[in-house]
Amino acid sequence: MTDFTMNKDADGVAIITWDVADKTMNVMSIEGLGQLNDLVDDALADDAVKGIVITSGKDTFAGGMDLNLLAKMKESAGDDPAKGLFEGTMQMHGLLRKIERAGMDAKTNKGGKPIAAALPGTAAGIGLELPLATHRIFAANNPKAKIGLPEIMVGIFPGAGGTTRLVRKLGLMGASSLLLEGKMLAPDKAKGAGVIDEVVDDPVAAARDWVLNAKDADILKPWDAKGYKLPGGAPYHPAGFMNFVGANAMVHGKTKGAFPAAKAMLSAVYEGALVPFDTALKIEARWFTNILMNPSSGAMIRSLFLNKEALEKGAVRPKDVPDQRVRKLGVLGAGMMGAGIALVSAQAGIEVVLIDRDQAAADKGKAYSASYMDKGIARKKATEEKKEALLAKITATPDLEQLKGCDLIIEAVFEDPGVKAEMTKKVEAIIPEDCIYASNTSTLPISDLAKASVRPEQFIGIHFFSPVERMALVEIIKGTETGDRAVAKALDYVRQIRKTPIVVNDARFFYANRCIIPYGNEATRMVTEGVAPVLIDHAAQQLGFPVGPIQLGDETSVDLAVRIMKATKAAMGNAYPGSEADNLIVWMEDKGRLGRKSKAGYFDYDENGKRLGYWKGIHDKYPLAEEQPDLIEVQERLMFAQVLEAVRALEEGVLEDIREGDVGAILGWGFAPWSGGPFSWLDILGTPYAAERCDQLQEKFGDRFECPALLREMAEKNQTFYGRFGPKAEAAAA
Repeated sequence: MTDFTMNKDADGVAIITWDVADKTMNVMSIEGLGQLNDLVDDALADDAVKGIVITSGKDTFAGGMDLNLLAKMKESAGDDPAKGLFEGTMQMHGLLRKIERAGMDAKTNKGGKPIAAALPGTAAGIGLELPLATHRIFAANNPKAKIGLPEIMVGIFPGAGGTTRLVRKLGLMGASSLLLEGKMLAPDKAKGAGVIDEVVDDPVAAARDWVLNAKDADILKPWDAKGYKLPGGAPYHPAGFMNFVGANAMVHGKTKGAFPAAKAMLSAVYEGALVPFDTALKIEARWFTNILMNPSSGAMIRSLFLNKEALEKGAVRPKDVPDQRVRKLGVLGAGMMGAGIALVSAQAGIEVVLIDRDQAAADKGKAYSASYMDKGIARKKATEEKKEALLAKITATPDLEQLKGCDLIIEAVFEDPGVKAEMTKKVEAIIPEDCIYASNTSTLPISDLAKASVRPEQFIGIHFFSPVERMALVEIIKGTETGDRAVAKALDYVRQIRKTPIVVNDARFFYANRCIIPYGNEATRMVTEGVAPVLIDHAAQQLGFPVGPIQLGDETSVDLAVRIMKATKAAMGNAYPGSEADNLIVWMEDKGRLGRKSKAGYFDYDENGKRLGYWKGIHDKYPLAEEQPDLIEVQERLMFAQVLEAVRALEEGVLEDIREGDVGAILGWGFAPWSGGPFSWLDILGTPYAAERCDQLQEKFGDRFECPALLREMAEKNQTFYGRFGPKAEAAAA
């Protein structure tokens, strides 16, 4: 298979075209690296070639690196995977450095051949690191294109020279948002930031013209010239010192030290800035190897890239069901959730009928989309024309007859079984017989709700997370009678609105809330034991959670926690595991401290709803303990409270695929992304240690930490979850 080809034109320009035949977007493979290396050698050695243009045969340039390349690097050195990774990375550096130097004389820096990159569209990861090694980057004026280095988002950092080159090109502060936040920029924004050089209608033609007219000075990189100084100052420069101190503070402020890749990248940048360029590349390669050998990076890549992509492409979709793309959607309930569902559906081009009890309520729900678009217009992310087109997709009405012709209904009315049952009967009398009916419930069992339906095989749960337009996860719940077409319909709809689905079987709280609720309960239990709320929240943030569980309790509201507790207690009866945490939230509710919405909760707030600090009055009822617990103990209580529920969900068949458990946890409630999710975290810990720690926690804190039978069995066999339940294990068993 040929990934790269070269054609030489009559004017002496060699056009190297990247076009991986079996991929929608180019990715760099071990074979591709070899081909590109040979073609560059041929072009540099050919006296008839005056310069080179590297472009793509697709409407994008490249989407990154083939992850099999990293696996092959690890295997190349036998029992020493770190050596294989380092040597393989240095080979990539060697190729890109060869492109950068382009055959010029080492002493005079003259005689090289100009090499330009022509990007027809998106260039990400190695797709930008390669152009950064060329002498000029031309990008097409393509509004769909995104240019950047998103590696940090999946637990690694740019290791093919991108980190070193971007910092040397833009300075630390100029490069920080692209490197540390993984920002992807439109071509004009990338040019404005100094990442690329030109935005043109025909990048190949422009690159070719530039190559034919380039001089020696045009192709010498600043860092190869005498007297080069890092923009903004090097670490030992007064101004540079402040930049590096600021960057370090920014990284630790945002990550709380929980993400290894960010720290490794910052180390590579700092150490690399102190030495010559080629030495800096070697330092980058060493830190890149270090992070690839960290189990966190493998777990993040697997969950946030491979597993997420597999689920979005239909890994768990029923195979024999034809396409179920939604044409017309009915949304019942125009509150915040229904309004958000209408918005994201209209954005996907779906015709939406938004229903509420009267016209005013329905209009208010539609106004949510108008307000959202107005904010986009203010930020120049949208236009009045796009706003009008989107609003035209939404019909807001109290008239149920408007639901005729819908092929999917999503009910988002009040969380009351009676209200939902009444709505189901009314709507099913109007909609087509083949229309799928979904309930957006977060707690009520789907099988019970489906009893109101005359077509339970077409009844399913679609659980959105709030706010709908920002949250990436959608939880699809199968009732006991839900059929394959309903599952396929829900999955195809979620793909249409560009979110990530997980499919679970019906059980109380399904999967996400089943794990989130014990997390909050464990935090409030600790408060009743006298543990400082600030310790609890900071312990969680240092695990990588976006907010701590105490703050989360204020954001989601204390009265919601009380309602869930009372409903669960009523459903479980004597089996309900009550605790002093229940008394705490009831006491808070009685005091009117409901959280942010009441400007009083676990925190004090000012008149504008800004947090002022933890409410000290809570210690009147639950005094602070004189001796606070160890940080690790607090963290393990918070983590095990969640992961043991994930294991039980797998054990009971609520979860059918551990990939959904890991991806769902990270996207649904921000579970420690560095870990790859609950099952990946247990694999990092090792099941023997996890089972042992369960026993210790159970003895000290109670039976909620009892080791599940599945985990105990796996510990005795020293098994991993991905070794036993991962896609490769299932394929081998089949």
